[in-house]
Amino acid sequence: MADENPMPDPAPQRPPGATARALDRRSWPEASRAADILRKETVGGVLLLIGALVALVWANSAWADSYTALRELRVGPAAWHLDLSLGTWAADGLLAIFFFVAGLELKREFVSGDLRDPRRAIVPVAAAVGGVIVPAVVYALVNLGNPGALGGWAIPTATDIAFALAVLAVIGHSLPSALRTFLLTLAVVDDLIAIVIIAVFYTDDLSIGPLLLALVPLAAFTAAVQRRIRSWWLLLPLAAATWALVHASGVHATVSGVLLGFAVPVIRRRAGEGPGLAEHFEHRLRPVSAGLAVPVFAFFAAGVTVGGVSGLVSAVTDPVALGVILGLVGGKAVGITLATYAAVRFTRAELDSDLRWLDVVAVAVLGGIGFTVSLLIGELAFGLGTPRDDVAKIAVLTGSVVAAVFATVLLRLRVRAHRRICEQESVDADHDGVPDVYQRGD
Repeated sequence: MADENPMPDPAPQRPPGATARALDRRSWPEASRAADILRKETVGGVLLLIGALVALVWANSAWADSYTALRELRVGPAAWHLDLSLGTWAADGLLAIFFFVAGLELKREFVSGDLRDPRRAIVPVAAAVGGVIVPAVVYALVNLGNPGALGGWAIPTATDIAFALAVLAVIGHSLPSALRTFLLTLAVVDDLIAIVIIAVFYTDDLSIGPLLLALVPLAAFTAAVQRRIRSWWLLLPLAAATWALVHASGVHATVSGVLLGFAVPVIRRRAGEGPGLAEHFEHRLRPVSAGLAVPVFAFFAAGVTVGGVSGLVSAVTDPVALGVILGLVGGKAVGITLATYAAVRFTRAELDSDLRWLDVVAVAVLGGIGFTVSLLIGELAFGLGTPRDDVAKIAVLTGSVVAAVFATVLLRLRVRAHRRICEQESVDADHDGVPDVYQRGD
């Protein structure tokens, strides 16, 4: 699935012998592209929050039975074993769109983005790995004497970039471009780890036949997109067939979305021929993912009956909930911060002069805002609608809110510095469309 003639974006060059810097500014094309993605994800995050709030209110109202009936309503062709509930369609079907976009973003990062350069990649990759390992260990330690709950170890490992950016939009503060890019890249690697976890640890009954058959439409889809074919009437049936066969194999169907995303070429064949195919698909499907797929999934996944204050207290004191909350709030912050510090020391780099370690801690706490993938893993670990799944959902919501509050406090401590950096990054004295700070070699 390699692309032809990679032409990566140019990055500012430092003088020979200059000390390497961690979390420094990327090139202007990279920074502007990241800003565009983050704006779209922020809108999606707000819609996600609205969907989750509506579900929570409905599930705890006098009409709670109608919400459950809607979520359990089964639709689809029974002959193909696709007569699934609306909740399952949201988790297995709509989230495949989300993971397709994630696959496009992952491939772009590895082919022409920050992750193609090991020196730049080591810090966000290490941060993402630390942000997965430590929360998982925290959850496991809390639930050591609770064997039936250990299957939920991966719930607090996921970072929800849309939710995190929605929090940033609500509190009204912007991160400098270097921290935004770091958060976005960390979340992209986090998604990749989550995909591997889902495929390896949450596949119970594997059917080899359908999985092998899925390679046929996947190969046809790959051949078509490598030839830059964009015809929806050809690509959509191939993608649907791949999804259906992966679903039938027992592997979670969202994995098919990632594989299809990896198949799409990132680099343009010739300079000046217009947007590449991956950019074309991302432009078309990211609004669908952020504006429809994720909010609808949140609506069907977040509707859990809390049972008032006493029910909330009982839920959050359950070992499963304690493991999730401590993993999201404490484990993520500690894991991301320590791994970032270790990577910086290992590479003998210096933190960018505009930033402080408090900024890294704030981003690490933001990484504790989990939602979409955390809720999905909870369903896979315990089963949709089971008592432990409900407890895990309450814990994910609670932990994310607590992490958001802590992140807000930390960001406010640096709000003046962040405003100064953002003002500096917006100055374009020569009016060429590129801020001056991106044209210097410092």
